Amino acid sequence: MFSLGVWREFTCQHALTGGDWGAENLPHAHHYRVELRLEGDQLDQHGFLADITAVEAALAAALGRYQDRLLNDLPEFAGLNPSTERLAQVLAETLQDRLARPGLRALTVTVWESPSAWAAARLER
Repeated sequence: MFSLGVWREFTCQHALTGGDWGAENLPHAHHYRVELRLEGDQLDQHGFLADITAVEAALAAALGRYQDRLLNDLPEFAGLNPSTERLAQVLAETLQDRLARPGLRALTVTVWESPSAWAAARLER
């Protein structure tokens, strides 16, 4: 099995819903670090699991939708608590479609909310 990973940072806002989390229930921003990891059992004719430049571009494009936005206002979070776990899931689903290729078996998105706290979503093919 082979793995390839890239990461980017971005900032967006959310307000947690469905519980009493004090100040977290009010809109607030996080400077997130998002790590994308691809796993597969086949390399292409060039010896790559995927083109790193294309993977970086796909991640940057996906994050561009959320940069400086309030997650609660976006349709993919309608009626849902925009938690770090949910953000990881939404990004994983978006990137799985954009990065589909032969030999790719799994994709993991890890969203770091702070230097010591993260959530991840892993999708398998």
